[in-house]
Amino acid sequence: MIKTLTALALTAAIGFAPTAFAQQKVEATLKADQPTGEISRYVYGQFSEHLGAGIYEGVWVGEDSAIPNTRGIRNDVVKALKDIKVPVIRWPGGCFADEYHWRDGIGERSKRPSRKNNWWGGSPETNHFGTHEFFEFAEQVGADAYLAVNVGSSNPTEMREWIEYLTSPGDDTLAQERRANGRDEPFKVPFIGIGNENWGCGGEMTAEYYANEYRRFSSFFHKGKDNPAIRVAGGANAFDINWTDVVVGHAGRRMDAISVHYYTLPTGNWSKKGAARGFGEDQWFSTFHQTLRMDDLLKQHTAAMDKHDKDKRIALYVDEWGTWYDVEEGTNPGHLYQQNTLRDGIVAAANFNIFHEYTDRVKMTNIAQTINVLQAMILTDGPNIALTPTYYAFKMYVPFHDSTHLPLEVTAPTWTVGDKSIPAFNTTAARGKDGKIYIAVANMHPQNGYVLNVNLGSEKAKSVSGEVLTHTQMDAHNTPGKPEVIAPKAYTGGKVKGNVLELNIPAKSVVVVRLD
Repeated sequence: MIKTLTALALTAAIGFAPTAFAQQKVEATLKADQPTGEISRYVYGQFSEHLGAGIYEGVWVGEDSAIPNTRGIRNDVVKALKDIKVPVIRWPGGCFADEYHWRDGIGERSKRPSRKNNWWGGSPETNHFGTHEFFEFAEQVGADAYLAVNVGSSNPTEMREWIEYLTSPGDDTLAQERRANGRDEPFKVPFIGIGNENWGCGGEMTAEYYANEYRRFSSFFHKGKDNPAIRVAGGANAFDINWTDVVVGHAGRRMDAISVHYYTLPTGNWSKKGAARGFGEDQWFSTFHQTLRMDDLLKQHTAAMDKHDKDKRIALYVDEWGTWYDVEEGTNPGHLYQQNTLRDGIVAAANFNIFHEYTDRVKMTNIAQTINVLQAMILTDGPNIALTPTYYAFKMYVPFHDSTHLPLEVTAPTWTVGDKSIPAFNTTAARGKDGKIYIAVANMHPQNGYVLNVNLGSEKAKSVSGEVLTHTQMDAHNTPGKPEVIAPKAYTGGKVKGNVLELNIPAKSVVVVRLD
């Protein structure tokens, strides 16, 4: 893990860092012979809620659309998501999940009821994208399904019937109804969340009350051969450690995982979160100061889980995370549309590097959200799409899917602004499924580059190659229908000298390299 090195503290105010630090050398040691665990591919999961243009326009355009589609689902979006090997998609929410009744979204589309989306701008919900359409989307992408079932405004019977509709192989009425709606074989449902944010939009429950509700719902979950899904308990809001302590303590034996949600706000103030672009270096720093709190959050929640689950049977899913800014001017405040810049790409990488340190507990994360909402992979405008810096961070980290985490000991320079300090960069290393070693660096400092000298120990390497994501502008971003401004480029700043790997890391960048 990154450690603070006060002797190398960068105490200058943002924008006035001394040039002497521009190529500061930092020593690191790779412990390739001391693997610590598997980095699950599910750490790179997605989250798509019925919110704004996240589903309608973002995924679903309908079979009659002029936008190229396969059974109503955008071909360009599917291709882009396949290219980053999306392992899992969480759906249908979010707050929307605890008002969603699955029967609204099955059967002939013209006969499905239209509802008001109370949580997200009051927009009409046509229910044209329902159960079958979601599984079609997941299957086209090649992703597993993670369903969030309604606890806040529903009952265990509705949950049980949805599961049976999806998974029953028999001749019962629900299985026959599924077949009548076009799906003969059962759907594959590996993950089911029992509720969402039940401390807030999912019912304003106390931890004790939700624990009892979870136990009640899970009693009718009927986990078994037909329904082997991992049962995910609705988890805490950020640093509410008591929620995790109480829920795991009261209901842990009936769960396989519990979630936690944490969003990065530059200001830390929900009423004025900060701008997605056009920001200054003050909010650049504060964004990374906030996002790096993820490390402490995971420490505290895993400690609470360890009290009740010493064998670490229960996984921790960070199934909502990412940046949350003030919406773009002129857009519906309830649709949560924000641009996505270089800053977001580095935020994503910095969080990946943190998640990799918790292989014993963190088995899945789901960024919010896949398309057109919050820290999106893809932005759309009619037939046009843009791949965001966050998308490219996910693509650069594909070699870490199901890799073996390797300790990389490094003490990063401290970046100090006012009374707050953070490491200037963080790192990760792993042995990929191809047997190669991969090293990634998220350099958060907007002015300073570093020379990272990695002692490879007994590991032999002859060459290094990779990609770098960076730009001269802090808010460099891509816009649908316009030429691409920012994307990864071939990395040429590395070389191997004996058993030392030398990496020249540019300011404000993500670097991922492979050793050969």
